[in-house]
Amino acid sequence: MSGKLNVVLTTLLVGCALSVVNARYQARHLFIDQERLQQQQRQLEIDWAQLQLDQSTLGKNERIEQIARSQLDMAPLSPARTQYLMEGGK
Repeated sequence: MSGKLNVVLTTLLVGCALSVVNARYQARHLFIDQERLQQQQRQLEIDWAQLQLDQSTLGKNERIEQIARSQLDMAPLSPARTQYLMEGGK
């Protein structure tokens, strides 16, 4: 009887040991995934901050005016270049 009990207890012990090994293996992989995702989150936050900076820079009037002058050959309005149209007939 005690031989069968030893076999059953040994089987349970091996099963528990394998369960512990499996749990530690899964925990290690989950930790690695968590670290990878946290690094990815940090990079996305950096990218987001850079995009916000780029957006604020690209929308500034000075930049738009500089591009209009250099690439589109536009000039700012001045009273000397302004033509006024009068409504005729009255």
